[in-house]
Amino acid sequence: MVSHLKLDIISDISCPWCVIGYKSLEQALNQLSKHIDYTISWQPFELNPNMPSEGQDLHQHLQEKYGSTFEQIDENHRVITERGAELGFHFNIQDIGRIYNTFDAHRLLHWARQEGKQTDLKQALFALYFTEQGNPSDHSDLIKCIDKVGLPIEQAKEILASDLYADTVRERENHFRSLGVNAVPTFIINEKYSIVGGHPAETFLKALEEIALEGTL
Repeated sequence: MVSHLKLDIISDISCPWCVIGYKSLEQALNQLSKHIDYTISWQPFELNPNMPSEGQDLHQHLQEKYGSTFEQIDENHRVITERGAELGFHFNIQDIGRIYNTFDAHRLLHWARQEGKQTDLKQALFALYFTEQGNPSDHSDLIKCIDKVGLPIEQAKEILASDLYADTVRERENHFRSLGVNAVPTFIINEKYSIVGGHPAETFLKALEEIALEGTL
């Protein structure tokens, strides 16, 4: 018997642990492909909702927000890069100079869900920022991602030139914060269970197996 799982992934484009968490989840899902099917909905979360469009120096931002030293930041980036490589994702995180506002990217992701391309676009945005050192607040960079995943470019430009989906994105952000989500990535399974953080694939595998089994009892 195949169990169906509804997966809501609350994350931000500029969160490296969101990449690691998703890639680990993906491995677990692949191992369970004979026993479960699933749908994924990416939900918006802005780590820095007040970030100006020009962004901020990344090291300065991490020092101000978390009190991290340069040595701690570099060590964290080393760990992230190694974890990403193990999961098949190439981080150029040591070369990322700035962190940016991601609100427009979340508007496009909401639209992409309706078009059946949300996960494709999310992964393209991760690659834009973490591999290609692109700017996820720059409309021309966003359009490159839209083109890469085969979504209609002119429609995307119309969305970016307007406030379309702005209220919906804010409503979704507020909804998940009201549920107590204050860290990303957060994975909500069947609107009942949650896993927070960029855990190894084994952690997701064990949790998904237990949830799928419960659904067959």
